Amino acid sequence: MSDKYLNAIAACKVTEDDAQVKAAVEKIIAAHLEENKNQDVYKFLFNTIDLTTLNSTDSPQSVAKFVERVNDFDNEHPELKNVAAICVYPCFAQLVRTVLEVSDVEVAAVSAGFPSSQTFPEVKIAETALAVDGGADEIDVVFNLGNYLDDDYEAVCDEIIELKQVCREAKLKVILETGALQTAANIKKASVLSMYSGADFLKTSTGKGYPGASLEAAYVMASCIKDYYDRTGIMVGFKASGGVSTTDDAVAYYTIIKEVLGEKWLTNEYFRIGASRLANNLLSDILGEQVKFF
Repeated sequence: MSDKYLNAIAACKVTEDDAQVKAAVEKIIAAHLEENKNQDVYKFLFNTIDLTTLNSTDSPQSVAKFVERVNDFDNEHPELKNVAAICVYPCFAQLVRTVLEVSDVEVAAVSAGFPSSQTFPEVKIAETALAVDGGADEIDVVFNLGNYLDDDYEAVCDEIIELKQVCREAKLKVILETGALQTAANIKKASVLSMYSGADFLKTSTGKGYPGASLEAAYVMASCIKDYYDRTGIMVGFKASGGVSTTDDAVAYYTIIKEVLGEKWLTNEYFRIGASRLANNLLSDILGEQVKFF
């Protein structure tokens, strides 16, 4: 294994102790969660949502209707900012770009063998290139867990670097699949390797097959992002995804990011939540009545 990968990991001073991480999260939540349960935070969080449909039953008609609801939201709720992005399978990126009428909502596509990352490197490159050519502003790919667990950090990093190049101007979000990595040590290493290779965002989970986001994983990832920023001046975004469905869930992640990374990250350019059910729950709490808009 090349020393440069080990050196990059060693340079990051974030704790690898799971007990320390758990205690730090509990302390932050106990001290700051309640103060963030307010309308301003709810409205901000709504504007950070990557509204997601990743189903085997997705079709051109169903995805078009999904996008139309985002268009409708601008007309029916002009007082609120819309969601941050619409996230779909790569074959639907061009359809979303065609149907979407809202200028400040991005088109995001999962790619590169999502959700397992188990396919040919050439397929990953082609799929990503096609999604970007179709109009995707953002690409969400899964960290290569197999190569990572084989300690082949060079293969892990080379793949992310290639995908980043294919993305051109599109942002690259690397999904660590923290439920599979499990430990603070693994999440730290995966975070560092991903940022080292040019990831624009670190994302927790696919929501498929493994436990989704956790506050402990978010804390480690945010701490690594801060460490990387302090050393390089490069801001990397954070996205929580996988099981973040209630307003309280979303506020908890907001609280971790606010306390670890600070106000600078409290914009949808650097903070996202990938969700399908969260939008209606947040909207209900904002409007004060049960709403099923999406």
